[in-house]
Amino acid sequence: MPRRPMMFAAWLKSAAVAAALVVALCWGSGRAAAAPEPPPQAFAGITRYFDDEVAAGRLPGAVVLIQRHGQPVYLRCFGVRDTATGQAMTPDTIFALHSMTKPITSVAAMMLIDEGRLALADPVAKFIPAFAAVTVGVETVDAAGKPSLQRVAPDRPVSIADLLRHTSGITYGYIGGDLIKQAYAAGHLFDGAFDNATFADRIARLPLARQPGTLWRYGHSTDVLGRVIEIISGQPLGDVLQQRIFAPLGMTSTSFGMRDPAARARMAEPLPGDGILQRAEAMRRAHPEWQAGGGGLVSTAPDYARFAQMLLDGGVWDGRRLISEASFKAMTTDQIGPGSGVARDFFYFPGDGFGFGYGLAVRVEPGTAHPPPPGSLGELKWDSGSGTLFGVDPKLDMVFVLMQQTQAERGKTTVAFKKLLYDAVQAMP
Repeated sequence: MPRRPMMFAAWLKSAAVAAALVVALCWGSGRAAAAPEPPPQAFAGITRYFDDEVAAGRLPGAVVLIQRHGQPVYLRCFGVRDTATGQAMTPDTIFALHSMTKPITSVAAMMLIDEGRLALADPVAKFIPAFAAVTVGVETVDAAGKPSLQRVAPDRPVSIADLLRHTSGITYGYIGGDLIKQAYAAGHLFDGAFDNATFADRIARLPLARQPGTLWRYGHSTDVLGRVIEIISGQPLGDVLQQRIFAPLGMTSTSFGMRDPAARARMAEPLPGDGILQRAEAMRRAHPEWQAGGGGLVSTAPDYARFAQMLLDGGVWDGRRLISEASFKAMTTDQIGPGSGVARDFFYFPGDGFGFGYGLAVRVEPGTAHPPPPGSLGELKWDSGSGTLFGVDPKLDMVFVLMQQTQAERGKTTVAFKKLLYDAVQAMP
């Protein structure tokens, strides 16, 4: 394997280096400083764009990190981490990852598959008995014309593969037909204090939105997967991730909770008017005991870049293989394409040109849009409702991470960022 993970590890290996980067790379609110050896003006469009978004009050701030050939070529901080305090955005600012937690949990599951302790074909009920009684919700109309939700038996059990590829039929409370939404609302998933064990049992009582294996449907599948990991390992999910992923990769600022006041002070906050994200963050922080494998982690741009670099290098970091070549290939191969029997609905978040592997979107074709969305075949990516985004482009030997806390503007900013990024890279010699 190439030595580039070692080079990147050396770039951000110690707390002293990270502290030096805070001084060297961010001059304060809204002002971007020089990154380590960037191509002259190559990413000026990205800098202008985020400067403008912050100046216009649409974003409180952001951190952008781009690296190629194992080396950082662009690291910029924009705006503030919190408009209430006016504290400048810095590379060590901590962001709520929300759904960018999912790829990390999925890698942990693939590690257990490598060890023979878990199999893709295993029924979830093997580990969580409540799933033995799971039902599928079918919307029907009675003789009086009134819609009703009939519960029927699944054609087959929900499997670990279904959890990894979002074909379990488990949904989110805001996705699906009205009667499914009503069932989720009546399920009181988030009442009181609860952990992964309680959450998995609660969601097993709710109807699946579709028959297992028939539809890519975003939802709490990875949260349930996190509970499976706990059962197999005999440890809380956070401990498993710390020991098996965060510590080996040197992800020192990634966790499910921040008990240290100094760490909490580094947390990025959404704008006060960003209501959806404000409510989502309030719910997440109100349940520190819930280590949600689908959305509970917080992290920094440099930390997540380490995880992304490991993916770029085929599951290897600093000479150590974290997941096998076979598992990495399965994880990054489209598992829901032609012949899989999996349909796609309106809420197909991988997007135009992308299939989905085990926990990651993978680009399999240019797409139907004209011009096609920027990127390369084989690109891996995921983003989140909190505005965070990362990508791995093997063709360009590139990793990119965008950290921001915005639900209201994320659709616009992530699309604009990716176009500006690829315009810049493709213009390079």
